[in-house]
Amino acid sequence: MRRVLAAAICTVVLGLAGQAGAQAWPDRPITLVQGFGAGGNADTIARVIAAPLSQALGQPVVVEGRTGAGGNIASEHVARARPDGHTIILLTGGHTVSAALYRSLRFDPVEDFAFVSTVAVFPFVVATRADGPIRSLADLVEQARRAPGTLTFSSVGIGSTQHLTGELLAQTAGIRLTHVPYRGGTQPLTDLLSGRIDLMVDSVTVTGAGIRAGTVRALGVTSGAPWPLLEGAPTVAATLPGFEVLSWVGLAAPAQTPAAVVERLNAELRRALAQPEIRDRLGTLGAVASPTSPQEMRQMVAGQIAQWRRVVDAAGIERQ
Repeated sequence: MRRVLAAAICTVVLGLAGQAGAQAWPDRPITLVQGFGAGGNADTIARVIAAPLSQALGQPVVVEGRTGAGGNIASEHVARARPDGHTIILLTGGHTVSAALYRSLRFDPVEDFAFVSTVAVFPFVVATRADGPIRSLADLVEQARRAPGTLTFSSVGIGSTQHLTGELLAQTAGIRLTHVPYRGGTQPLTDLLSGRIDLMVDSVTVTGAGIRAGTVRALGVTSGAPWPLLEGAPTVAATLPGFEVLSWVGLAAPAQTPAAVVERLNAELRRALAQPEIRDRLGTLGAVASPTSPQEMRQMVAGQIAQWRRVVDAAGIERQ
């Protein structure tokens, strides 16, 4: 009986201590970790939301880049950080792709995180050069069926979300495309316009300027409905019903972060994303603000991991 009573008292004391800590949070600067290069989408979006969060929370929110391994170095760092709400992370869609592609990671992509909310979502665009022979997604499918494997598509690297989106497109259409990986930058667009590759699968940020200038043709945007930031572009789903890929960025903390801290972060992020200037800045990056509950983000992450594992298996991509 004494042991039971002692355990109960200990649980109550720890609970009260956790509540007190949560109430005092934040009592020092917050580090917002992101895993990609300075000036890239993840770094830029992290800085977009850091400013209003800092103002709302009364402490500086400092963006820190921990680059490498497709964001996995940053994820491992935060998964192992003290769960007190002073270290958080901006995850990207690559988080779920890594979970599908790697045989093992040094962290659990679901259980080691307290998910806060998605920040924004964005589709990819399947594009070709405007003066090329492929005039529509239906043309692409027809040509690929006539000559399997002869049409090439670019991505920003093997195992990237863009790569797996191209593989999912091929699987859905029942065709075979040849993947040509790049390291990002402008080279894929240069090679598309020169005819060295036939197709590219990339973000609105990368393809949008060429589409608006008339040098690049959008064969399909991967959102289920027309994308408001790319007027006139058809959806892939118009030709291949049910096809939808939306990549995302979202906020998370280490597992065991107090629920009160997660709830406060969620509330302040929602307020920030409701600001017109924040939504406009995300729009310039081809993204739409899309806050969720912590549970909704967790379910989304788990669901995407399962989806990408099926794509990896069907495409015969070797797990790393």
